Amino acid sequence: MTFDLKSIRKNEAIAAPRVVCYGVEGIGKSSFAASATKPIFILTEDGLGSLKVDHFPMAQSFDDVMGAIDSLYTEKHDFETVVLDSLDWLEAIIQREIEAKHEAKELAYGKGALIAAEKWREILEGFNALRNDKGMAVILIAHTTIKRFDSPETEPYDRYQPKLQERSNAVVREWCDALLFANYKTIVKNADVGFNKAVARGISTGERLLYTSEKPAYMAKNRYNLPESIPLSWNAFIQAII
Repeated sequence: MTFDLKSIRKNEAIAAPRVVCYGVEGIGKSSFAASATKPIFILTEDGLGSLKVDHFPMAQSFDDVMGAIDSLYTEKHDFETVVLDSLDWLEAIIQREIEAKHEAKELAYGKGALIAAEKWREILEGFNALRNDKGMAVILIAHTTIKRFDSPETEPYDRYQPKLQERSNAVVREWCDALLFANYKTIVKNADVGFNKAVARGISTGERLLYTSEKPAYMAKNRYNLPESIPLSWNAFIQAII
């Protein structure tokens, strides 16, 4: 390919989104994905509950996941969204397979994390092919963990992030178009406890939201200039992009 002024192009439309949705247990991450347009689930855990959606058999290996991606690429179908549920259970599968194939000394000094990151890149390239060549939206679901963040600007603090090993987390985070944190809306109120003292208490409203932009309390990002929070709904997400 020649790179000159004649090769310059301009995007004419927004490509199908690549989304990572993580959040607290039971908030409705799978339901969010199930409400996307014509979804097909690749399962690494039994997290669908009563949701009635199309899905592959439970993946037991890395090759099972790659096989599902390959079938969506090579076979005729009318699915428009592919969902992986969930990232952290897939990471456990990848880790077990790496440990089974390599001796401990081969995984020392962070080498195991490097091997795992390459596995993740292979999977994400498969999802890229479905998105770029087949026009499919991609939703990756993850559980959440709370980890200490050592900021160069402030004192260390705890924050929510996807429940993944650090290097794998970075690979997935850089790949996606939107990293969305699902949580309940919380209002902080000051309560008088006497003796001229007040304590701040968080009160949940029960409203479920997707947080779209980085805050000290959680990781998040988006490439769509979204509002800081939107309802936990695929339709609300798409409308916010539009």
